[in-house]
Parts: sequence; structure tokens; C-alpha cells
Amino acid sequence: MTVWDDLVGQQRVSDQLAAAARDADALVTAAAADAPPPEASRMTHAWLFTGPPGAGRNQAARAFAAALQCVSPDRALGGAPGCGFCDGCHTALIGTHADVSTIAAVGAMILVRDMRDTVRKSFTAPANGRWQVILVEDAERLNESSANAVLKAVEEPAPRTVWLLCAPSVEDVLPTIRSRCRHLNLSTPSVDAVADLLVRREGIEPDVAAAAARATQGHVDRARRLATDPAARERRAAVLKLPLRVEDIGSALKAAQELVDAAAEDAKQLAEQRDTKETDELKAALGAVQGGRMPRGTAGVVKELEDMQKRRRTRTQRDSLDVALTDLTSFYRDVLALQLGSRVAIANADAEDALERLARDNSPESTLRRIEAIDACRDALDRNVTPLLAVEAMTMALRAG
Repeated sequence: MTVWDDLVGQQRVSDQLAAAARDADALVTAAAADAPPPEASRMTHAWLFTGPPGAGRNQAARAFAAALQCVSPDRALGGAPGCGFCDGCHTALIGTHADVSTIAAVGAMILVRDMRDTVRKSFTAPANGRWQVILVEDAERLNESSANAVLKAVEEPAPRTVWLLCAPSVEDVLPTIRSRCRHLNLSTPSVDAVADLLVRREGIEPDVAAAAARATQGHVDRARRLATDPAARERRAAVLKLPLRVEDIGSALKAAQELVDAAAEDAKQLAEQRDTKETDELKAALGAVQGGRMPRGTAGVVKELEDMQKRRRTRTQRDSLDVALTDLTSFYRDVLALQLGSRVAIANADAEDALERLARDNSPESTLRRIEAIDACRDALDRNVTPLLAVEAMTMALRAG
């Protein structure tokens, strides 16, 4: 097993990153021996990973970070960096390596205050690793101030610092930043490749893995959760019943409320354990005494953590809603495929009766209008419209479509 094994259907990208990691290792080795650097190198200080949701751009960036930190003895004997087993690879992959910093959007945007310490760290030498790696998982969510902070760091990087930026497309990143990055574009992996990963890495039964991969159309993370989490399967089943429930105004409004409530409950469940762990760890680090009493002067730090957790819960709720909207879009796409007699494989085979009923009772034009209503809801959520208002507008349009 190597760090590249979980990059499903991305052989071209894996090969390029492995070659760059090999040259990066040569650069560090030459510097340690006070020898001249290699004349030609495929390594550079800034990378931009793009691709559709589920393609694995964050996984590719983290695998590259692990390969850059690889300290396997085989590497010194000519083996390729990225063994997946050494301390450098292992800690980079699980997010505990001291010289791999990860930035992800907590709320709707990555604020400059979220980037300040990381940008400062990027100008320092690695503490004990081979490279100082900064991984920005949601580069499209950098606001103007935080993007400018990143730009300054990317323009004049420290010799052993590497920036790894991840975004859906190059257009989602400032032109001044992307022009300084080497671009790698990932494609959506095939359904069969995702199913194989679930069987091989998660021990999922083949039929369950195939159904999850087909339902999520190659989205690796969603397929993994659908295959391993019964609650996720229940939420998806409820979403797929919605198109047959929105027959009048009352049922449309009720369906909207249930959809928003389900997303809120999902966000709450995901947050509870994580928030409690973070809070306990912070209080222990600040020297909380028995009974939970905090030392003087630490209340502001605890309040800052609570504010961050609140912003993260809001984002998690919106992300959960987006998963439901994706499932709805997939449902109506299947309806449209049936109406047009397309040979495209049906993603939601477990809802075949409902698909056939809607395909029979409606026109392709009305199906397209419903898909547009879902897209409009997603756009409204991106503009921070109140979730219930956005979803109510959508369910009313689905009823009237």
C-alpha cells in the first residue's frame, strides 16, 4: 500500500505527483549534503488541485503532503517517496504532522483571521519534517483579505514551503494566485472504481458498495458514508420520497420544514462529539481546575472556540442540505432519462417505481424546470438566504413544475 492507493481513478495525477515527490526528495537530500540541486525538477512551491465534488482533490493534496514528508528507509535506497507506513506518511495522512497545516472553511468563508497564523508559519523552516506544507481545502472560500494574504505568501515563499490549494475549478481562485500554481485537474471516478475501493478498503459487501457508488455517481466520500451509515441511507430514502409528496401548498411547506430539520439534526449529531472533544482539550491545555473552573484571562479563548464551532455547525447544516439537493437532482435526472429514452444508467434504481410514475405523468420540460428550481435553491443557500425560505421556494416550484 502507498499514499496513492486511495486516489480512485486518478492514475495520471498520481503519476505526476509521485514524480514531483521524487524530485522534491532529491532537492532536500542535496541541500542536506550541501550539494548543488538537480538541474531539472518537477517540484514547485504551489499547486492547485481542481475537480468536481467527490473527485478526491483534498485526498490527492493530502497524499502529496504525505509523500513530501516520507522518511522511509527505502526512499534513501532509490524507492519512491510515499510508502504510506512511515511516521512522516502516517502523521501527514491523519492530520497530526507538525509541518502539515490544514485550513478548511469553518463558516461560509475562510476569514483572514483564520489564515493569519498559518501564513506566518509558512515563512518558517520545517520543525522536523522535510517540507513545510500548507493545505487549503476550500480555496474557493477565501475572501478578499484572506486571498490577498495567501497571494503574498505564494509570491515569496520560503525555500522549503509548499502550498496545496484545492477548489472545484480554476475560475474559483484569484487569477493572481492560480497563475503562480501548477494546476492538476481530477476527474470524477467511475462507479465501478468507487465500489471497488469500498470493498477493498472498507470491507463493504460488494452489492452494498455498488449501490452506494451508483447512488452517489462516483462521489467517494458520500459513497463511503452511504455504505457505512444507516442514518445516511434513511435520510436519502426520505429525500427520494419527496417528489411524490409535494402535491399541494401544505405538503410542499411541510416537506421543506422536514428537509431543513433533518439537515439540522445531521449537523447536530456530527458536531456534538467533535465540539465536546475540542472544548475539553482546550480547557485542559489552558489549565482548567477541578469542577471546570477556568483560570483568569482565558474566557476570551474559550469564547473564540465556541464562535468557531457555531459557524462550523451552520456550514455543516448547509452542506447536509446540499447533499439532499444533490440527491433530488439525481432523482429528476433519472426521470428525464426515462422520458427521453436515454441509455444513461439509472442512479436511483431503488426508487424505480416513483421514477417511472413521474416520467409517465409529466413532460420533459416540467422535469427540467424542477431541476432548475433545485439549482436556484442551491444558489440561494450560497448567498446565505435563510435555509427554510430557500427550500420552501424550491418545494413550491417542485409542486407546480
